[in-house]
Amino acid sequence: MRMLAVADIDLTQREESEMTEEQKPELKGAFIASLKRNNKEIRDDRAAAIAEDAGVMYRRSVEDLELQLNRMRRDRENMLDMSPDNVFSLKLASDFKADLFVAKDIELGVNIRNTEIQLEIARAQYEHLFGGGA
Repeated sequence: MRMLAVADIDLTQREESEMTEEQKPELKGAFIASLKRNNKEIRDDRAAAIAEDAGVMYRRSVEDLELQLNRMRRDRENMLDMSPDNVFSLKLASDFKADLFVAKDIELGVNIRNTEIQLEIARAQYEHLFGGGA
């Protein structure tokens, strides 16, 4: 492989600088376009990517809270179903544990209320940050 001498580099640079605009090869493509972007364009692209990722994650969190809330409400309603497991069995009053029922019902009630508060805050903050309803 031939090593370029300083004189060769100077000659090449002089030849390039003497070329007219028509003689210079036209550079195209995504790479050259990326190199020519200015600082504002780069910052705008980064900001858009970050905002999009954060918005999607925030919206998913709101949706997860909604799902969690619906499941807890459904579980609480299902606790009121005292019907027998099948047509041949009867639930007897002696099988019912009132203290366990009350404890679980209160626990679900507290969890439902806490999740409602979290959901309310998350929805309001999503609207504030991203300007749309979640």
